[in-house]
Amino acid sequence: MAASTALGVDVGGTKLLAVRMDDDGQVTTEATQDSPRDAPSLIEAVRETVDRLCGGSVRSIGVGVPGLVDVSGTVRFAPNLQGLSGHPLRCELESAFPGVAIWVGNDATAACWGERMRGAATGSDEVVMVTLGTGIGGGIVSGGLLLEGAHRYAGEFGHMVVDPHGPLCPCGKKGCWERFASGSGLGMLAREAALAGTASRLVELAGGDPEDVRGEHVTRAAAEGDFSAQDIMDRFAWWVALGLSNLANALDPELIVIGGGLITAGEVLMNPTRRAFQKLVEAPEARADLRIVAAALGASAGAIGAAMRAAAEG
Repeated sequence: MAASTALGVDVGGTKLLAVRMDDDGQVTTEATQDSPRDAPSLIEAVRETVDRLCGGSVRSIGVGVPGLVDVSGTVRFAPNLQGLSGHPLRCELESAFPGVAIWVGNDATAACWGERMRGAATGSDEVVMVTLGTGIGGGIVSGGLLLEGAHRYAGEFGHMVVDPHGPLCPCGKKGCWERFASGSGLGMLAREAALAGTASRLVELAGGDPEDVRGEHVTRAAAEGDFSAQDIMDRFAWWVALGLSNLANALDPELIVIGGGLITAGEVLMNPTRRAFQKLVEAPEARADLRIVAAALGASAGAIGAAMRAAAEG
């Protein structure tokens, strides 16, 4: 295998996804495994992935982590992978792979760059990407460049406080946007409706127990045309649009890309989000060219973006 190979690794809360990219920036193969829970296990997982996908020869390695990663590549805060917190991950990878260009950063920031270079935001220079999953992450492209901030912490959109009296977030604050507009938020709205007796189809899909209702049941029932599920999705989309309107007001992008696991809901989510956004954003008539689109790279966006960031340093 040629040493020009670039490897991108997206370390999720439960799954690690890796892609191998060639000199033309095309993904040639990918692999998944359970996410390692600490830094030594992650280093070993990357080593095994280099052997498996790259034949042991690699030019650059990019790693996206769900948390705050500073300018040195040290993971400062990773609530869903606490075994990585405090580790100088870039230095550890450079020691494990001498002579290989290493990039370590936030996974959603990497996904934003992947979409900018190879996905839904190709050709757009002013982009906000929001990833809706268990939590909410994101990234910003301004002037065609990735905007990372003074500490490289930019894009932590999920922790904008939208209700100071709202539910407690794992970050320790109350009322963070991701408590309402993530997969967890959709599940919360769905269970409230199920327990109130207004979502019989959701309870049916969950096997009969209202406590087992999840976001995916809302998506399925709404696609079937179930009125109660569509009402829940409309309320959920309002919360999504609230955060998007705040971001649009602050950053004035030409394009907003929505990614993450929830994007599998498709237009069941996108349509009510766009409608609510028009009611919430300042002066919508002055933003007629602002588009809200679904991510194009799917689950591979973070790994592709990480690979491309690392290759640029190589």
